[in-house]
Amino acid sequence: MPKMKTKSGAAKRFKVRAGGSIKRSQAFKRHILTKKTTKAKRQLRGMTGVHDTDTARIHAMMPYA
Repeated sequence: MPKMKTKSGAAKRFKVRAGGSIKRSQAFKRHILTKKTTKAKRQLRGMTGVHDTDTARIHAMMPYA
């Protein structure tokens, strides 16, 4: 049986932590930033975790992660 391929888009967007949880970058930080407050932009910095209902779907897209 051939090897399963990792979805390249998912590999670029998600990283699996050592404990098995998945981290992702924040959305709404790319453009139209002038109407967003400084506090809102500051709180969108950094990474956050993926919701529990989506972890199985992302693990299926990244079988070797």
